[in-house]
Amino acid sequence: MTTESNPSYQSDVVALRERVDRGDADAADELIELATEQGDIEELRRLAETGNSTATDQLIELAAEQDNLAELRRLADQGNTTAAEVLDELMDE
Repeated sequence: MTTESNPSYQSDVVALRERVDRGDADAADELIELATEQGDIEELRRLAETGNSTATDQLIELAAEQDNLAELRRLADQGNTTAAEVLDELMDE
């Protein structure tokens, strides 16, 4: 079941986003953890784009696990050195 077709997951995401919008740092951590567990690159990308470094780290890790070179390249092109290093490692394999 994909994250898009999982109503429970989507409901949890909406509730956590609302808490994040109210400034709840714990909710941001919970949302990152949930998105990582679900393999939701889109949600991690959304959080990373807000400047959340933990989300960025998890996004890089998940992209590497999924061999998502396009996502790593996108991050590297934005100046993320960790993504560039991981991309180089994967390309060398």
